[in-house]
Amino acid sequence: MILRSEPNPIRRLFCITALVASAATATPASAATPTAAAEANGVLRLASSHSVEDTVVRIKQSVEAKGIRYFIAIDQQQLGASANLPIRKSTLVLFGNPPLGVQFIQANPYAGLDWPVRMLVRETADGSTEIAYTDFAFIGQRYGITGKDAQLKMASEVAATVAGEAAAQ
Repeated sequence: MILRSEPNPIRRLFCITALVASAATATPASAATPTAAAEANGVLRLASSHSVEDTVVRIKQSVEAKGIRYFIAIDQQQLGASANLPIRKSTLVLFGNPPLGVQFIQANPYAGLDWPVRMLVRETADGSTEIAYTDFAFIGQRYGITGKDAQLKMASEVAATVAGEAAAQ
């Protein structure tokens, strides 16, 4: 478990304001549009120009640069190996902005199943790397979250920006 001291309220407000402003204007020049995963409802995918390991590092850097809390990266390939079940490289990254994400949990406690934000960085069958994450519009529909359209839109934009920055050359 990773423990971090909480920032003071003024810093938190500043970080949230900066995040909202950057999410509203951030569209990296090299950002590609995520595509829906045919095999999983509500999952968006984006090809990365980097290895799985480098993409995970780039997600962490993007998240931390935005003042978002980075929780953990879980090496699923290593978990599989410990159970003698080989899989391709696969790392699950968890991060989030509690003042934003907790609003979804307040709207429906079961939304905690999808928060904090999860991004899966995986090696595909052809050896390339992709980032996959759940579309926040889908999460809103899944949990019947109403009255939080602006928050869901912001979360979607931030996730797309983080993925885009991590995937770009």
